[in-house]
Amino acid sequence: MKDGIHPDYHDIRIVMTDGTEFVTRSTWGSEGDTMTLEIDPLSHPAWTGGSQRLVDTGGQVARFSKRFGDLKLG
Repeated sequence: MKDGIHPDYHDIRIVMTDGTEFVTRSTWGSEGDTMTLEIDPLSHPAWTGGSQRLVDTGGQVARFSKRFGDLKLG
């Protein structure tokens, strides 16, 4: 295997949104750095069932509702 072509893997600390921490190996940052997550499986709607409110920027939700308001899925 060629030397110098592979990224440097080192230990970093991950802090989840609820404060739990774990150590993993990564190419991100430097040895011993801490990555604090803003979104993770504990807080993202894709994993939590979508309980968070949808922010309508630009009226896209209003336009969709006007066009397909009576559409029922499932």
